[in-house]
Amino acid sequence: MRARAALAGIAIAMALAACTAEPTPTPAPDCPTAPPTSISAQATLEGATLATVRVGGEAEGAFDIELYGEQAPIATASFVALARCGFYDGIKFHRVLAGFVAQAGDPETESNDGDFPGIGTGGPGYEFDIEPPADGLDYGVYSVSMANDTRTNGSQFFVALADLNDGLPRQYTIFGQVVSGTDIIDAIGDVPVNDPRIGVPAAPVVIESITVSAGTGPQASPGE
Repeated sequence: MRARAALAGIAIAMALAACTAEPTPTPAPDCPTAPPTSISAQATLEGATLATVRVGGEAEGAFDIELYGEQAPIATASFVALARCGFYDGIKFHRVLAGFVAQAGDPETESNDGDFPGIGTGGPGYEFDIEPPADGLDYGVYSVSMANDTRTNGSQFFVALADLNDGLPRQYTIFGQVVSGTDIIDAIGDVPVNDPRIGVPAAPVVIESITVSAGTGPQASPGE
């Protein structure tokens, strides 16, 4: 009887411990080594309509990007896959030009500070063809587009800090729009930089995390 009671007590204690223990975090998936295909993009974009970007350092807070998976499926699926695997975590905004753009996505900035050789040339290890901006989308303020070398896309993206429709050629894939947290974007746009023509922040603005969800956030029409 005593042995049974002891075993019962142990079982209860273990059950209580299991109930109070922190849940085991879900491990992040491996980062992609190749761009999405038109078929794989569809699966990646399931439940991926909003990206919440949390930043720290010289500018702190979070902003939400409404994702345009239907208008730019390859670019959006690549961004989503990289966000989910933690690729962007720790990467800094490396180019901030007031009244123009705030750009990030170079993985070399995670381990390098300031204006280092090769800044702005890093990528995810793969490239994919540029998707021309879809009809109805434009480079309005807070639009989010892929940064490219006129031929291919990678992991780098920029947020428009002003209406760029008059001066920016339509060769950059538009894949989202900041729909909340625009004050954080404005704060990033106001950080001191090494040179207004180069735009490397004097103190880093770091992407702490990007969380992708099926949320909607405040509604924004494409191009607004």
